[in-house]
Amino acid sequence: MIDYTEGSGKQYHTGVGKGDVGRYVFLPGDPKRCAKIAKYFDDPQLVADSREYVTYTGTLNGVKVSVTSTGIGGASASIAMEELTEVGADTFIRVGTCGGMDVNVKSGDLVIATGAIRMEGTSKEYCPIEYPAVADLETTIALTEGARKLNAPYHTGVVQCKDAFYGQHRPETLPNGEELIRKWNAWVAMGCKASEMESAALFIVASYLHVRCGTILLAVANQERAKAGLPNPQVHDTDLAIRAAIEAVKVLIEQDNS
Repeated sequence: MIDYTEGSGKQYHTGVGKGDVGRYVFLPGDPKRCAKIAKYFDDPQLVADSREYVTYTGTLNGVKVSVTSTGIGGASASIAMEELTEVGADTFIRVGTCGGMDVNVKSGDLVIATGAIRMEGTSKEYCPIEYPAVADLETTIALTEGARKLNAPYHTGVVQCKDAFYGQHRPETLPNGEELIRKWNAWVAMGCKASEMESAALFIVASYLHVRCGTILLAVANQERAKAGLPNPQVHDTDLAIRAAIEAVKVLIEQDNS
C-alpha cells in the first residue's frame, strides 16, 4: 500500500501514530463530543486533530484509553477503525445518537445494538451482504452492565443503518421513496429498535479486522411514536450514553486484566 504520509509515522486521515492511543477507543460521530467523553478520563490529552477525526487519550482505572470522532456515516467510520487498529487499538465502542423505530423506545432512552441492518454502502465493499453485522458479545454485555449501573432506561436489539439521513425523514420526496418506505415498514415490523448511520459498517469492519466493537446510542426522538400520537419530545444530551460507555469500558478493563 502506498504511504501517503511520506514516512511521517502517522495515519493519513486520523493523524495518530503508534503509542498515541489505547487499546480501548470510544467512537462518537461528532468531533465536539470527544471533549465531553475525554472529561471522564484521567489526564486527557489532545493527541490528533485531522479532518473529522479528533483524538484524545487518557486513562481509566490506570489503563490507557482514547476517543476518536468518526464524522457522519459508515465510510468515514471505517477509516477511523482501520487506522486506529493499525496503531494498536482492539476494542471500540460507538457512542452516538439515533432515531427510535420501536414505539417502546422513548426520547432519552439508550439503545444498545446487538446487530445492524446493512442498508448502507461501506460494508458491502468488505464482504457479501449475506454476512451479518453483529456486535461483539462481551462488549455488548458490558454496555448493558454500564446502563444498569446508572439505572438508565435501555433497549437491546437490531438497529437500521443507512447512508441518507433525509431518506429516512422525507422519503416521499425522493425518486426511490416507495422502496425506502416499504423497507422502513419491514424493519419496524421485525422489531428494529432504532435508525442510525455507522454501526453496520463498524461491526463488519471489526469482524474483518478481528477486533471488538459495540454500540450505545441516545434516542433523540422516535417518528413512529409521533405517528402513533404518543409523546415524542426531542432529547439531545448524550451524557447518559457517554457515562454508560465509560462504565462498560471499566468492566472490560477488569475482565481483560483478570
